[in-house]
Amino acid sequence: MHEPPTPFRPEAGITGFHGPRDPAPAVTDAATCRTALYAAARDAAGRVEGFTAQAYPRTFHSATVRVHDAAHIVLFHVHQPLVAFAADQLDWYADEFVDPPKWSDTLARHGFTILTAPQLCAPFTEADASALSAAERAQVAYWHPKTVGAVLFNSWD
Repeated sequence: MHEPPTPFRPEAGITGFHGPRDPAPAVTDAATCRTALYAAARDAAGRVEGFTAQAYPRTFHSATVRVHDAAHIVLFHVHQPLVAFAADQLDWYADEFVDPPKWSDTLARHGFTILTAPQLCAPFTEADASALSAAERAQVAYWHPKTVGAVLFNSWD
């Protein structure tokens, strides 16, 4: 008998927003992400073709890693040590996620949680959003994201 999957539980600050009395969201700096990314590319016998540090209003750093003939778009969440993979470089995401390549385990060894396409494409209404602040819940109500990934990898302003 299979148990239903545990709903994704985003941490406070995951949207990049906070109220005036809320603590500022944590930051996963670009240097930490780059270090893990270059290690993963080396382990995969690939190369990093570009890294774009997060800039307002995006909630993520992005990079391209080429392994053999395949380009992999890597997204590093800026407020939590989360990594996703996408089909294309975009300014925000909804359901354009792909499952992580095998070499993503190197990123996990550097302390990142690797998210899968099914986790990211799951309806946000099924997530446990209880940890989000009132300011974040207001942004979710305003932007109407359909998926977990749309909440995590956004460019809301």
